[in-house]
Amino acid sequence: GLLRLMALAALASQPGVAGGAETVGNASVGLIEFSVGKFRYFKLNRPLPEEAILRNISSNVTFLIFQIHSLYQNTTISFSKTLLPSTSGTGTDKGLVFILRPEQSMCFWYLETSDAEPVQNMAIPLSYSERDPIPGGCNLEFDLDIDPNIYLEYDFFETTIKFAPANLGYARYILPPCDTRTGQDPRWRLQYDLISQSNVPRDACKLCYILYIQTVYDNLLIKLNILMVTLTANDKTSVSFSSLRGQGVIFNVIVWDPVLNTSAAYVPAHTYACSFDAVEGNCFSLGRVSTKVFFTLFALLGLFICFFGHRFWKTELFFIGFIFMGFFFYILITRLTPIKYDVRLVLTAIAGSLGGIFLVAAWWRFGILALCMLCVGLVLGFFVSSVTFFTPLGNLTVFSNDAVFWVTFSCIVVLIPVIFMGCQRILNILTCGFIGSYSVVLAIDSYMYTSLSYIALNVLKRALSPHFRRAFTNVPFQTNDFIILAVWGMLAVSGITLQIRRERGRPCFPPHPYKLWKRERERRVTNILDPSYHIPPLRERLYGRLTQIRELFQKEQPAGERTPLLL
Repeated sequence: GLLRLMALAALASQPGVAGGAETVGNASVGLIEFSVGKFRYFKLNRPLPEEAILRNISSNVTFLIFQIHSLYQNTTISFSKTLLPSTSGTGTDKGLVFILRPEQSMCFWYLETSDAEPVQNMAIPLSYSERDPIPGGCNLEFDLDIDPNIYLEYDFFETTIKFAPANLGYARYILPPCDTRTGQDPRWRLQYDLISQSNVPRDACKLCYILYIQTVYDNLLIKLNILMVTLTANDKTSVSFSSLRGQGVIFNVIVWDPVLNTSAAYVPAHTYACSFDAVEGNCFSLGRVSTKVFFTLFALLGLFICFFGHRFWKTELFFIGFIFMGFFFYILITRLTPIKYDVRLVLTAIAGSLGGIFLVAAWWRFGILALCMLCVGLVLGFFVSSVTFFTPLGNLTVFSNDAVFWVTFSCIVVLIPVIFMGCQRILNILTCGFIGSYSVVLAIDSYMYTSLSYIALNVLKRALSPHFRRAFTNVPFQTNDFIILAVWGMLAVSGITLQIRRERGRPCFPPHPYKLWKRERERRVTNILDPSYHIPPLRERLYGRLTQIRELFQKEQPAGERTPLLL
């Protein structure tokens, strides 16, 4: 991400390249003047609208797109002082299309904000010729007649972007046609490339500069950013992506005319999939306290399992049972009840602990190794399947069908214990290494953002939300992700290697605990030389202890004669 920004900044600094920051201004001092292709920072204060002007528009310009951006405070942009839904827009990333009349060389528009605090904005007007497609030129869904904006909706599960279809370019003196027919010549030949850029800072100035780069260098962005999906004019102009909470992401749409080899950019929109104004769980505090406590304790246990899980067999079984019961209980309680997140997390911890205790008790009493190793293998299989669908393979169209996805996912989960059933010790050590070390990654995610947490989180979202199947789940990798990936790999390899070397020459698994306990009890009963043979039964020991406690609360009885003896 840093290299991208450096490359784009170098391009912006080249002579002859459109752009370059103007002097920072304040909108409250009067008229704001703009130049084509140049962006500027300014502050808006309520309550009066401020007028903006663009002069000296070239005669070969057919239409203009004026756009304004802010970090999280809303700004209104309008064709007139009187705000109407069909001539204005309000938001953090908004733009208007100006269709120029013949001989027109000047444009006016109005800016205002309803926020009590001053709003730091960046605005830029961009010009296009008659060969360039018009973003949002065939709008039939939103209020503006020509709407170049990208509309964002997000929740915990997915972020959905919507935009209006584009139209072919035209000269100033020709009315804009918007064909409803299909074919090669009308607007149906247009294509849409959806791109994204992640790791966007929460600093308003830096954010606005990146948005400016997103707008001006649209042809270069396809190579430097992540191309999410390409749509044709026959596809729906609505796409969903997995929400990356707290991670700034800029979405943009580039419309291409393959016949004329021209393009134009929509107004880029950004989101952090969280609220800056929320009292709890806002964009500045990524993790709740309950989440940090839960995953920190879980990571400490997982780190122990990573290096010593096979030796401490019962502790590992508790860990596996905790994962099994906790995961399914959280899905069940989330889908069936509306209780708060913190309560759900506490109940999940209790249910997971009960599941771990149950698995340990089942091993202690019945000693069925195959059943325990099946649970261990299924957990490793779940992890392998999650990693498989974390790759671009998970974005294949066929897996948008829930039945196909879950059948394929389950087959991979079951396949792992089947493959390793002949070498159960290796299966157990691999599970300890990979699952135990991954718990550290989940704990890191509760303190700082990492894309690696979405290995498990994408599957959890798919299980909780029926609409998540339509979302693209590819997430960006950043510098911190590669560092965390290296730490995770180091922990997993170290834990697996240490356990394999330490367990060499030892029995694969401990013997049946209940049989050992029963044999030891019989030995004590029959061997009179054993000191434990002479220990009273448990009932007598408890009765004697209760008698001692009772004597502490009894009054001391008189001892008889109290006259001192005379010598």
